[in-house]
Parts: sequence; structure tokens; C-alpha cells
Amino acid sequence: MMRGDFKKLLVWQQAHRLTLEVYRLTLNFPPYEAHCLSLQIRRAVVSIESNIAEGNGRDTNKDYLRFLYVSRGSLYEIETQLLIAKDLGYITNTEYEAVDSQRISVLKLLNLLIKKIP
Repeated sequence: MMRGDFKKLLVWQQAHRLTLEVYRLTLNFPPYEAHCLSLQIRRAVVSIESNIAEGNGRDTNKDYLRFLYVSRGSLYEIETQLLIAKDLGYITNTEYEAVDSQRISVLKLLNLLIKKIP
């Protein structure tokens, strides 16, 4: 099933913005977190937009949905990781609230997309 350019999907665009913001935030993590929490957060956030893109290229709606559900799981994963970063003082409450608001927006758009797929 041909779906078109995934980059035109609002959910992918918002997920991409979230990825860039998370990368900016993790640049300020302590150096000893470079291979721990910051790497885990980066992998999870990249997974969101990557799975949206990969699912978009799949042949069946069932496959597409499977990738969208993985993206949704990654959104919850980074919620936990960002809370840990906030609680450890790596990001401020204000930074956390701003990035979590972006995360929630992506989650809402993703849920809408999931509901649209038969």
C-alpha cells in the first residue's frame, strides 16, 4: 500500500522536532552520562520518528500499525527517562515541562493516526 512521503506527516514532523530538542537537552548532561542515560534517551527518541517512517513504507496496514505502536512505546520510554534526568538535576523543571509537552503532542497525533488506520 503506497502512503506517500512520511516527511509530510504532521506526526513525523513533530517527532523530528522532539528528537532535535532532546538532543539539545542531552548535550548538557554530565560527561559520565554520555554512554548511559543520554544515549538511552537519544536512542528512544530517534526510534519514534524512525518507526513512523519505516511503518509508512510497509506494505500492509497491520505492519504499519505495528511500527506505530513501537513509536508509541518509545514515547512512554522517554517520558520515564526525562523524569529521571529531571530528578537527577540534569534538566530543569521548565525544560522538562517544555519537552514533555512536545512529547504529549506527538503522542496525541500518533494516537489519531493509529485510529485512522483500518
